[in-house]
Order: sequence, then structure tokens, then C-alpha cells
Amino acid sequence: MTSHAQRRNIDFLRGLARAFAGAIIFALPLLMTMEMWFLGFSMDTWRLALFLVLFFPVLVALSWHIGFEDTFSWRDDVVDALVAYAVGFCSAGLILLVLGVLDSTDSPREIVGKVSLQAVPASIGALLAQTQFGEEQAESAARRQGPRYASELFIMGVGALFLAFNLAPTEEMLALAFRMTQVHALVLVALSLALMHAFVYGVAFHGRPGGHERTPAWNLFLRFTIAGYAIALLLGAYILWSFGRLDGVSLLVAVKAVTVVGFPAGIGAAAARLIL
Repeated sequence: MTSHAQRRNIDFLRGLARAFAGAIIFALPLLMTMEMWFLGFSMDTWRLALFLVLFFPVLVALSWHIGFEDTFSWRDDVVDALVAYAVGFCSAGLILLVLGVLDSTDSPREIVGKVSLQAVPASIGALLAQTQFGEEQAESAARRQGPRYASELFIMGVGALFLAFNLAPTEEMLALAFRMTQVHALVLVALSLALMHAFVYGVAFHGRPGGHERTPAWNLFLRFTIAGYAIALLLGAYILWSFGRLDGVSLLVAVKAVTVVGFPAGIGAAAARLIL
């Protein structure tokens, strides 16, 4: 019994170390992005709080699919998500402190805002560390093989969320939206759909989802590519709104901005089905 408990503790500590590694690797581009530093204290407090609250169930569900420790109940997944959040906060705070982004002149609101916002991608990386850096798949992952349709859409949403979160804070998203015409936007939509479908089903990448060999191409396109792209657009729109990027712009510019963010978000959704 003691050896079993010790083994579980060792596995947890190993998973925790992977979580810190994943948190730093996945969040590092944003930790060194100036727009994210400014958003940390300029973003509306209620929008930041709403984003963090809504994001927590995503972490719980992600833990159910792929955590850094074996979980066998929703209570375990909630704890897993809380640990991932804690890892995200600690790793983000440490890196920002080392980089000099946080200092003694910052107000508590600025510090909390900067660290909280950066903790979101860091916590995703903490949970994805099991898949990316683990020596073997966890037993819980094996138990969850053969994901249902909703699970596949959720995985696509995680991929879309991660890439959209990396690009939505930048000024280039709005700059591109102002430069693009309606024709550019329509072509970008078509290109996004074509690349998403090609990445998963048109090119024989390792990790391509199985079980759809006899499914008509149009069915896969509607059920996965169109649905995944819709999820990418919705998440991109929400993140842009959360960051205040859609404030004060016309409806046409807002639609084009969502289309711009939807391009990398859609690619992220497609890639997530191959990787996770």
C-alpha cells in the first residue's frame, strides 16, 4: 500500500514537472508580447473576470480528455484543472518577474491582470503536457479512446482557442481587417475551410482521425470542417470582444476581424485533431 501511494506521488510530481514545462513552452510567445502586457491592466476588469470564469470549465473538460495525471472522476478533473490554473499563474508570474515586466511600481491590479491573462495559455500548456511530453499515454486517456462527436468538436475548440488567443491581442488583426475588402474576406473564408479539410482528411498526416473511411466526403466536410470553423469563428469573436478589439468599429470591420482571427483559429482546430 505504501509503495503504491509513493508511486502515485512520484507520478504526480513528474506530471507536475511536465505541467510547468508545458506551461512555459506554450505561453512563452505571449509572455514576451507587449500587447499582452498592456491588456493585463487596460482590459476591463469584468471582461477579464468573465473570461477566467468561463475558461475554467474548459480546463475541467480538457483534464477529462488529456490531463497531466490519471483522473477517474469529475472531482479529480476539477482538482486537475485547479492545479493547472495554479501552475499557469506561478509560471506566468515567475517569467514576467524575470523579464522585468512586473516590478515594485506596479499596482496590485496591474500585477493580477498581467499574470491572470497570461495564466490562460499557460494552464492549457500545463494540461497538454501529458500528451506532448509524457513517456506514455495515461490510463485515463486509453479509457477515453474513440471520442464521440462532441468530444472531437471540443478538441477542435481547444486548438482554435489556443491559436486565436495567441493572435487576437495583436494590432495586426484589426490592421488586416481595415485593409481587406469583402472579396478578400470571402476568399479567406474559402481558404480557411479548404486548408482545415485538407490538413485532416486530404493529406495523410500521422495522427489523422480514423473511423471515417466509409463516410462520404461531404458528410465529413459538414460535420467537422464547417462545424469546426464555426467554433473557431465564435471563439475568435469572443476573444476579440474580451480584449476590446471590436469596440468602436463598424459591423463590417468587426466581421472582417473575426474572419482574420478565424483563419489561424481554424488551422488550430484542424491541427488539434491530429495532435491531441
